[in-house]
Amino acid sequence: MSTDTAISYDVFVADPLPINASGLLPNGESRRYQPIAVTLVHGRQDAVLVDPPLTTEQAVAVGDWVEASGKRLTHIVATHGHGDHWFTAGMLAERFGALVTASAATIDQMHNNVSAREGLWDQMWPGQIPPSPVTAVTVPDNRIALEGHDLNIVDIGHADSDDCSVLHVPDLDLVVAGDVVYNGVHVYLGEAADGGLDAWRKAIDVVAALGPRRIVASHQNKNLDDSAERIIAETRQYLDDAEAIAAAHETPVEFFHAMLQRHPELLGATVLWVSARAVYLARKGGDPWQNLLAAWL
Repeated sequence: MSTDTAISYDVFVADPLPINASGLLPNGESRRYQPIAVTLVHGRQDAVLVDPPLTTEQAVAVGDWVEASGKRLTHIVATHGHGDHWFTAGMLAERFGALVTASAATIDQMHNNVSAREGLWDQMWPGQIPPSPVTAVTVPDNRIALEGHDLNIVDIGHADSDDCSVLHVPDLDLVVAGDVVYNGVHVYLGEAADGGLDAWRKAIDVVAALGPRRIVASHQNKNLDDSAERIIAETRQYLDDAEAIAAAHETPVEFFHAMLQRHPELLGATVLWVSARAVYLARKGGDPWQNLLAAWL
């Protein structure tokens, strides 16, 4: 995307992956993951990659894309702990000699997701995810200098998981927002119990206060633009709709169909079904981790 400054950004969107899980969705669709967006913020020579993808095959495609840009990759940033935003960071860092970085809180969550690999991620994509040791380090003041321009890692707390952050690029009026906001796809609500939606709304407020004109959501419909105003408003509305519909229905199937009816334009019905199952399992109590496994698998 062209700008009239010395830096700009481009986005690579990996298409939805089939999930190794039994059964169809309640609407008859097969299970597929959401699109995954990877952002390259670049100057005349150097570049920073945000939220590397999940599988080895995706990482090869992203690496070829970075190489074709002709830029020297200096840093790889993970916005939060979910593995689909960093499991291939080490593979790409080795290819380009880049430093993997994240906020201290996000690094803690990355360790948690490594411990969850065998029971969750490797079950859904067996043999497709490369080795993923946590090699991320913090940078001073959570700030990366890209050819004289500041790229700021901003902690925002709970969004679709704990200890999320965003990358703010003031000179582009840009926020690379990870999973704090979604753009044209169903929002993952599997970890939104116990006040999570209210915390998420506060996180969105933090992003809005940064004053971006453009937002890159890590899960997006690649045919939509990056309008910050629209994306923020639509994510807020989705959270409000989900809360109201969950209060009005007794079963996950009812919730699933009501949300499909409310938002027929959105991609990613699998994540909607996982969210529905997780929300209603949380109502019954039990171990949160076991509930999450049951919702996905």
